[in-house]
Amino acid sequence: MAPLKTLINGARGRMGQTLVACARENPALRVTAEVDVGDDLQTAVALCDAVVDFSHHSIVELVLARCVEHRKTLVIGTTGHTDLQMAAIRHAAQSIPIVCAPNFSVGVNTLFWLTRKAAEILGPSFDLEVVEMHHRLKKDSPSGTAKRLAEILAEARGWSYNDDTRHGRHGIVGERTNREIGVHAIRGGDVVGDHTVLFAANGERVELTHKASNRETFAQGALRAALWAHTQPAGLYDMQDVLGLR
Repeated sequence: MAPLKTLINGARGRMGQTLVACARENPALRVTAEVDVGDDLQTAVALCDAVVDFSHHSIVELVLARCVEHRKTLVIGTTGHTDLQMAAIRHAAQSIPIVCAPNFSVGVNTLFWLTRKAAEILGPSFDLEVVEMHHRLKKDSPSGTAKRLAEILAEARGWSYNDDTRHGRHGIVGERTNREIGVHAIRGGDVVGDHTVLFAANGERVELTHKASNRETFAQGALRAALWAHTQPAGLYDMQDVLGLR
């Protein structure tokens, strides 16, 4: 089978550089374009089989349009999408296979699965908190992974992420309510990504933690997603689908 012709968008960023390096080591892939700001995305998309986008969420509509136009597989690794952008992603997925995930690490996606199971098993007597730490240059907060963890907890409890999460606490906020998920972001140094989900009850506490020490784990997962998605029909998928964790 011929290697999957792959376009890396955001190729000059930290993740982009890691993606290019990992793809070049994978015989199932061939990097046909390394695209970033100012480059000719239109022509590059036409010449590839799949696009792996780790650029910036602000251009997701442009990337979607080019991939739909040329019927290319798309892996979206950007985070911080607005509701309108998510609607655009869902619409595009009616035409092409798209994998959109807040985190492409196999370990983190195992954490997603474990978080849901723990929430179901431990039940409503446990308070829920999410803590994440990233490098000092990260621009969005909370991280896409932390947001997804909180969404999973909200889904397990039948709550709403928008209404029932509390992002940090400051001042006289009163006692913790029985219907809230605390989400806390720490920034500093060169931390690639640490995420912890805490389940706290009277007399005991359960903590689930994932720590990433380099970006290769995310890059390998995203490239795995591209290879998998290219064999799938049009639709919107995430890493739970790629890994068979549904």
